[in-house]
Amino acid sequence: MTDFLLELRSEEIPARMQAGARAELEKLFRAQLSAAGLETGELTVWSTPRRLALIARDLPEATAAVSEELKGPRSSAPPQALEGFLRKTGLRQDQLEDRDGVWFAVIDKPGRATAEVLAEAIPAIVRGFGWPKSMRWGKDSASSESLRWVRPLSGIVAIFGEELVPCEIGGIASGFATRGHRFHCPGEITIGSAADYAEKLRACHVIVDHEERQAIIRDGAAKAASDAELTLVEDEGLVIENAGLTEWPVPLLGRFDEAFLEVPPEVIQLTARVNQKYFVVNGADGKLANGFVCTANIDAKDGGAEIVAGNRKVLAARLSDARFFWEQDQKKTLAQHAEKLANITFHEKLGTVADKVERVAKLARWLVEEGIVTSCSPAKAGAHGDGATGPRLSPGSTELADQAELAARLAKADLVTEMVGEFPELQGLMGGYYARAEGLPDAVADAIRDHYKPVGQGDDVPTAPVTVALALADKLDVLFAFFAARERPTGSKDPFALRRAALGVVSLILTNGLRLNLLAIADQANAACDNFYSNLWLSGVKEYGDLSPKSHKLAPMNEAHASFAYELLDFFADRLKVQQREAGVRHDLIDAVFALGGEDDLVRLLARVKALQAFMATEDGTNLLAGYKRAANILKQAGEVSGAAATTPPTDADAALLAALDAAEPAASAAVADERFTDAMAALASLRAPIDAFFDGVMVNDPDEAVRAYRLGLLARFTGAVHGVADFSKIEG
Repeated sequence: MTDFLLELRSEEIPARMQAGARAELEKLFRAQLSAAGLETGELTVWSTPRRLALIARDLPEATAAVSEELKGPRSSAPPQALEGFLRKTGLRQDQLEDRDGVWFAVIDKPGRATAEVLAEAIPAIVRGFGWPKSMRWGKDSASSESLRWVRPLSGIVAIFGEELVPCEIGGIASGFATRGHRFHCPGEITIGSAADYAEKLRACHVIVDHEERQAIIRDGAAKAASDAELTLVEDEGLVIENAGLTEWPVPLLGRFDEAFLEVPPEVIQLTARVNQKYFVVNGADGKLANGFVCTANIDAKDGGAEIVAGNRKVLAARLSDARFFWEQDQKKTLAQHAEKLANITFHEKLGTVADKVERVAKLARWLVEEGIVTSCSPAKAGAHGDGATGPRLSPGSTELADQAELAARLAKADLVTEMVGEFPELQGLMGGYYARAEGLPDAVADAIRDHYKPVGQGDDVPTAPVTVALALADKLDVLFAFFAARERPTGSKDPFALRRAALGVVSLILTNGLRLNLLAIADQANAACDNFYSNLWLSGVKEYGDLSPKSHKLAPMNEAHASFAYELLDFFADRLKVQQREAGVRHDLIDAVFALGGEDDLVRLLARVKALQAFMATEDGTNLLAGYKRAANILKQAGEVSGAAATTPPTDADAALLAALDAAEPAASAAVADERFTDAMAALASLRAPIDAFFDGVMVNDPDEAVRAYRLGLLARFTGAVHGVADFSKIEG
């Protein structure tokens, strides 16, 4: 068994492409060898800015001999068919086997030397490589058939054991020679085998293992900060990026002018990270300090002093720009900035960003005035859960409504500021800073800052009332507007992030215990926004066809609004299942409750689902489900029942089930009405023994039509009682 080394050397490979390139190299290598009948075992794939390297261990010296069997025409087929088969196989007729009137060819293929297989595989791998972006170079680049690579390919090392694997790609022949560090050891290095590859490069200031470089940067940056009594702000993405930019990483600590600390810390960190790939540090007080850690690619004789000085100058220039943006933006109020939103199109069907702001402001105020958003979650009492402080506001108060509307009117203003133009990822955050600097109430500033939250799974969910009102209004407007405009997600495509918006709404509702009915909210929000959503829906009727609201057991809405609102409710059901999957809530139980209709209060719905899930985990729940499915099947097969039913229970089993239903139906119904869902499940549990006894003791399809009709009526009452809690037909099992 022999090891194989492949190195593909080129000009600098972008750091962001290196992880994908390693995966692509491994995939293509395995595919090429597998197609030749060689199974690959352990593979090691490394990358540096200037090379991709692969080591395959314990490859056999040759592929195994194989016997291939091909089925040909029938022996009675015309001669032309046999002649074609012989040409295809290269055999004579006397070399074929006749099996039950069918010709078969058995072709023995001898094994091939692994080195020969590798020599064919390497060009195929290089030419088949899938880079996100690639280029041609040199005099041959005019031809579309010329070699493409991420950057000009400059060398190939291919060694099987200690022998060269000869191959040539685009005029580049394989060899034993590679190159070390561009500055420390620019000359050629002769590699003897896979065994000495990494150590020979290390001796020439190249650490070929990307994970080792990451560890050096991670630990070295933390130590450089600690030596200066500072704490590194951890950033694993930056660790990986710096490892992809260096072959001999050396973390170095530098300082910048303290005056720049007047700029928000997030701006400083982004400036350092995005533009310069620097880490930032915190002081003993936990706040951002005037320090940074850069990663050099050389072991400087002066300990890196000149490198740090040069990086300090570059960072100072960047921070000067950031400070200029910060100061310029504050020369106008957020309200003045917001005037420019009328010049920005939000969507061709939905108007400008200013139009959206107007709708969100009306929705945010309406959510407060209706008492839907009143106070923070009890679990977050005191600081309102997201940093906002100050006195409590009474439910539905004018002050709270005014603050929610003001925050909504200013929330998008930072989109036209210089700072957000430079760093779009700071939208919302900068608006909060500018609002606070302007002297607006903390609750308003915090709402502007956090109104995009939650952005994804695991993100903080706002609980301060003004923030909740604004965040909910912003997301609901996106959903109402795009669904009314028929711009919905399809398959994997979701260009307007509507799935994320719906998940955000679900998280806001559940975290804050907001009691709202989604369909009623859609209808009333439409009225609050001067029928914008329904008019938008109606405007598309000619293009998309007539209105055909889905069948839901919910109070009817105005016709123009019904279809998109019902589809939106189904969309929320799907998002709720996604959101609750990680919490261990079964999707079929959510379907079982949604299927009843009349349930679009997510807090109540989820409470019912959780009670149902607890019940289904018991023996009573399992057996009741089995009884329900049996009853439903009997009723389905029976169809419509003709003739009068018996007026009294024919047997004791019938009487026992009747008595149990008389007790359980009102008990379950009252418990559901009072949102005592555990009690509702307990009422259903009381039906388990009577229904089991019923099926054991009677024949439902009795020859006597009156008895049969009576028992089918009992089963209809039983399934109806169960449906009062959940649609058991949707439950798996």
